[in-house]
Amino acid sequence: MAAPAAPAAPVPPAAAGAKDASQSYASASLYVGDLLPEITEAHLCDIFNQVGPVQSIRVCRDAVTRRPLGYAYVNFRMMQDAERALDTMNYSLIRGHPCRIMWSHRDPALRKSNKGNIFIKNLDKSIDNKMLYDTFSTFGNILSCKIATDEENKSKGYGFVHYEDESSCQAAMEKVNGKMLKDKIVYVGPFKSRREREDEQGGPLEQIYQNVYVKNVAEEVTEEEFKNMFEKFGTVTSFVLKTYQGESKKNLPATKYGFVNFDTQDAAKAAVTEMNDLEYKGRTLFCGPAQKASVRKAQLKAQFDKLKQDQIAKYQNVNLYVKNLDDTVTEEKLREIFEPFGVITSSKLMVENGSSKGFGFVCFTTPEEATKAVTEMNNRIVGSKPIYVSLAQRKDQRRAQLEAQMAQRFQQQRMPPGGQQQGFYNPQMGGYYPPQMGGQYPQQYPQQFRGMQQGHQKGGYPQQYPQGQGKGRGRRDGKGGKGGNKGKGRGNQGGQPPAARQGQPMPQGAPQQGNPSSWSGVAKGQQPPIPAPAQAPAPAPAAEAPAAQPDLAQQLAAAPPAQQKQMLGEKLYPIIEKHPAVQAEQAGKITGMLLDMDVSELLNLYEAPDALHQKVIEAINVLAHHGMAKPVDPATGKPME
Repeated sequence: MAAPAAPAAPVPPAAAGAKDASQSYASASLYVGDLLPEITEAHLCDIFNQVGPVQSIRVCRDAVTRRPLGYAYVNFRMMQDAERALDTMNYSLIRGHPCRIMWSHRDPALRKSNKGNIFIKNLDKSIDNKMLYDTFSTFGNILSCKIATDEENKSKGYGFVHYEDESSCQAAMEKVNGKMLKDKIVYVGPFKSRREREDEQGGPLEQIYQNVYVKNVAEEVTEEEFKNMFEKFGTVTSFVLKTYQGESKKNLPATKYGFVNFDTQDAAKAAVTEMNDLEYKGRTLFCGPAQKASVRKAQLKAQFDKLKQDQIAKYQNVNLYVKNLDDTVTEEKLREIFEPFGVITSSKLMVENGSSKGFGFVCFTTPEEATKAVTEMNNRIVGSKPIYVSLAQRKDQRRAQLEAQMAQRFQQQRMPPGGQQQGFYNPQMGGYYPPQMGGQYPQQYPQQFRGMQQGHQKGGYPQQYPQGQGKGRGRRDGKGGKGGNKGKGRGNQGGQPPAARQGQPMPQGAPQQGNPSSWSGVAKGQQPPIPAPAQAPAPAPAAEAPAAQPDLAQQLAAAPPAQQKQMLGEKLYPIIEKHPAVQAEQAGKITGMLLDMDVSELLNLYEAPDALHQKVIEAINVLAHHGMAKPVDPATGKPME
């Protein structure tokens, strides 16, 4: 009888916690925050590749405006490299600004649970993220650490630290709460959401106050009198009364302001209710809750935004924008032109130094009148010019609309006809590498590469066909065109004789116009040798002829659009890889850049080695512009010193 198996040894709590933590971010993905707007995938790739091979990088952007949101995700191939990057590069400077690195957690439950999250306030303004991290990292493993900052990137005096486990959180609160950091006694407690704090206080936080602000107080009011004014509402714990500095310089009567702090919220609310708008010694007092400057600015901004939205809604679809106005058009004439279409509430011609700027605005009472004016007056000749009339838009609306159009246009240019986004091809990685996955080449490449495409469309390719092979224009299938011999034009794919395309043996000395096995002649700027035409051998018996192989154009025509560039990438990659100016790691990037071109242009490049050579040189120089390669001389094909 076999002995019973021994029970498994219990796992220590610390080891279990480390195991759970390692499983939570086992993807070797890092979150990189606090990035400047100009940081791109290329910058982060150069920085994090120093730690280890990076699999992909993505800078998160707004879906409409495509503006960076200030954070990115970096995926390493190895977990060890991700851990080393977190340990060595956290809070390091990127373009002079410290970044914040943490593990990327796909499951938001850990963040929303608030377990292990603490709140620290009354911090000195000189304490930054790194100093806060160094202070609290002694109590356990920190998942994230952040100091709250304002619009000017200055500390607000409080921050948050999120620990991996609850025990570290409790230890930090016990050891640091009430202690002095940078000459200030800090408070450390558990993090509570706004809803939890409102539930504890019994209402919205804006309505919870004990400190009252009083202004427009007469100059003759003394501190004792000021205190007696508010003692009838409850116990006053503290108060202060001050005079405005420099009030006499504004030619205004001198006034005072002060603060009164009560022991209860009810007393403070009663004082505000009774004392606000009260006449006292010839002055109307203002009494309200004491607020921080940031809170007052936010309230005023909300009020002005509401007024702005009301004004926008009032003039929505009734205000017209008119441009391309003749210099002889005055504001009165502009009004007269549009008066037949309805009642005009206002009209304005924009002028500068007494001269018309060529545009103006006309506002109607109803949208129907404005629509009729746009329909009738747009492109009508006024004076000596056709005017342009449309509904007026705010500057931010126009900017957002233009940015959305540019983003859509950019996306369409990046997408092939099949609807799949193309990256760069690398057979060693088993297919295409999408740009958004790795940021391996900057997004500026398509715009700069568009000039290469235009040059490719405008300039032809040198004819390297032998005399008598066909001189006229022929279709790609070789069925048309004006030729001197029976070849009937340049319908032969890759400069091959018809015999080769029909599966017949190739004659000796026939030109090889297709993909070169060596770039030596092309790299030196020499044209490939054109051998003299040879006599075609007698056709072999039909029974011995091998099966006809379709050429690349026929294969592309038979393939779906989504696979056409895949096929071209497989053909172009080994050719580009053999180019003497291309390094091994650049072949995939250059192939991906070329795949942004149309299928017909790529097919022409595949057939013309000299044109492909020039495109490769231009692509290398584009990479060199971004610091990812050495520039190459287009004439010699050699790196420039």
